[in-house]
Amino acid sequence: MKIDLTETTSSKINQAMISARRSIGTPAIGMVLTLVIVTDEENAYDALKAAGDSSREHPSRIIAVIKRVSRSPRARRDARLDAEIRVGSDSGSGETIVLRLHGELANHAQSVVLPLLLPDAPVVVWWPEDAPADPAKDPLGALAQRRITDTYSAEHPLDELAVRAATYQPGDTDLSWTRITPWRSMLAAALDQQPAEIVSATVEGESDNPSCELLAMWLADRLGIPVERTLSGGPGLTAVRMETKKGAIVLDRADGSLATLCMVGQPDRAVALKRRETAELLAEELRRLDPDNIYASTVKFGVERLGGPDGASASDAGQKPPAAAAGAPAAKRAAVKKAASK
Repeated sequence: MKIDLTETTSSKINQAMISARRSIGTPAIGMVLTLVIVTDEENAYDALKAAGDSSREHPSRIIAVIKRVSRSPRARRDARLDAEIRVGSDSGSGETIVLRLHGELANHAQSVVLPLLLPDAPVVVWWPEDAPADPAKDPLGALAQRRITDTYSAEHPLDELAVRAATYQPGDTDLSWTRITPWRSMLAAALDQQPAEIVSATVEGESDNPSCELLAMWLADRLGIPVERTLSGGPGLTAVRMETKKGAIVLDRADGSLATLCMVGQPDRAVALKRRETAELLAEELRRLDPDNIYASTVKFGVERLGGPDGASASDAGQKPPAAAAGAPAAKRAAVKKAASK
């Protein structure tokens, strides 16, 4: 069921939501959280589709905030709220409210969204693109326990990583970080099978791909080893090579779907490591609403401390040399395995 409301208010939207649920025979709310999407008309369809698909795992009230700033000065002074309500099969396993804020009202989105939040339920805000520099201080971000951005959608992703590090607050996260969860899990499992000291690592992937940088920073931060960042034609992250005193551990994914894991003393094995859709990434982030301390430590490590074309050498930045960590290989492997499970 879809209901269109023109020149409406938050109170009228709430009343229409109640009437819509009753008309389809589901008066109970049954939602576990409120997901607020801050987007524009160009990206609204894709964002709403991803949110609707993720709601099959996390039934949510989805509120899409679309700010429509008028061109003429006179029209910008006029405030108007239009809304579209979707319930039932038109909204996945939850319910959706699309808000279009015109004129001056676009500068006060939080006053419109606040009455529409589910009572006693967590709030997550997601910016598919054009995220604010400091999400926690954004008026809508301040309403949320969890704030999701995506550095991959930025014009300059590596600069955006630096901004995320400088403004990080507990509850912030990045879909570029979520994209490397399978890689982190696979590498942690490989280290568990190969009891040897790691001395260095190389991460290969596309230029200006924040997921590649985050994986390299994660390895350098958790293992205390020099990590080199090298470039490839993609797609995305293509290979990770870790040098140990017993030989190399290589995880190679050339086609963006199937990877090969190579370790000394074991046969090469094929592992599924496909590039995931936005709905899968969003569903993963909604599974946990507590602060991600591993992400915080990783993003603050700094791209400039990696070796390779996108950063200075690790030794120039004061990173620990391999000898500094030589005494505790087991502890390093445990740190990676623990971090991957977060």
